[in-house]
Amino acid sequence: MARGAVATRSFIVSLCLSLSACTLGRCSVPPPMAQAEFEALYAAPLPKPASALKVFHLGHSLVGRDMPAMLQQLAPEGHRYDSQLGWGTPLKTHWGPKEGINGFATENDHPRYRDAKEALLSGEYDAFVMTEMVNLTDAIRYFDSWDYARRWARLAREGNPVIRVYLYESWHDLDIAGGWLDRLDSDLGTLWEGEILRRAIEPEDPKPIYLIPAGQVLARLVRDIEGSGGFAGLTRREDLFSDRIHLNDIGAYVVALTHFAVLYQRSPVGLPHRLHRADGTPATAPSEEAARRIQEIVWEVVTSLPRTGVPQAAAASGSAREP
Repeated sequence: MARGAVATRSFIVSLCLSLSACTLGRCSVPPPMAQAEFEALYAAPLPKPASALKVFHLGHSLVGRDMPAMLQQLAPEGHRYDSQLGWGTPLKTHWGPKEGINGFATENDHPRYRDAKEALLSGEYDAFVMTEMVNLTDAIRYFDSWDYARRWARLAREGNPVIRVYLYESWHDLDIAGGWLDRLDSDLGTLWEGEILRRAIEPEDPKPIYLIPAGQVLARLVRDIEGSGGFAGLTRREDLFSDRIHLNDIGAYVVALTHFAVLYQRSPVGLPHRLHRADGTPATAPSEEAARRIQEIVWEVVTSLPRTGVPQAAAASGSAREP
């Protein structure tokens, strides 16, 4: 499986029936936090980081090796990162033994691998970014996404009480039933927030889990590209992908910019667009014109969603070059 394929639906169903404690019954699922209470948690933005961050990434091939490496190249000097990855791995499976993680040996055969639990309990990280597997509906139904998002957030805060915890919103296969753009529009509020975030936040001591809205950025960018007839070499959504779900270098650049904008609370406009992959080889770069438009879209989206923890709209004049 080149670059780590996302698990197929049949694999998900068969595995979940044997491993999920709740299976179809979804036992002990708490009600979602009331919308007004949820929104109030994000009313005040996070303070801007005063220095470079050390970040831990937990996920699968939609995180990959190249995107965090690109983020490091965009970030202030001193940015560091480590990760634990798998192929189509749900948060629940990451919580268990490594032997249960499909593709573990392949995806973590690099210098940035670190055991997730050991890393977070070390207290060395300023930010923790986790993502759930897709198909997201299956992850929620069979793999108790809310519960394991809560567990991972709790563990991260056990190691560092002031760590910033993020949920990275990804995307589905381009051929997803219901339409790729339509699912991105609906899944944010219904699934990522309604089924995961609003259930994962602990009612006894509510602390925000912030959002890295990569899916929303991709949706906005695709509408911009396809609605305008294309610009600077980008003409259709497939120009961002290497297959029907995994991103190519330009797509990874888009997601790295989104992580930068959220984590550092700075506009990415003006950042470099010629970067390297994790293995040190030059990444295929967007044109300067395309990069500028991508950067603008990232900042427009990030500053329109309070769940990012970034100051909204009024902060949109911020610069990537700020100290």
